[in-house]
Amino acid sequence: MSDLTFVVTDANFQDTVLKSSVPVLVDFWAEWCPPCKMIAPIVDEIAQKYGGKLLVGKLDTDHNSTVPTLFDIQGIPTLILFKDGQAVEEIVGFRTRDQLEKVVASHLQTESVE
Repeated sequence: MSDLTFVVTDANFQDTVLKSSVPVLVDFWAEWCPPCKMIAPIVDEIAQKYGGKLLVGKLDTDHNSTVPTLFDIQGIPTLILFKDGQAVEEIVGFRTRDQLEKVVASHLQTESVE
């Protein structure tokens, strides 16, 4: 967890993700998951680059089972982009920064993708 992301839990999911006025990227992860650790710095870079246009939360699937069950999370890492309270994109497994940024940028009002 970094200063650029926030903790998402079963208890705060409704308020912090679904009711957010800006898009929210939620990283479903677990401490024991090597690909989750590999993608974590990339997720932080996305959070920094799109600060103000995108919130990035991290949900530990070992400690929160309700939300992952609702969204039928079968493997981690899984990243889901929520916009206006709806899941608009799901990314399963490790992705490069460029791959992840392309998906995120396509849902944000930005002039260009670097």
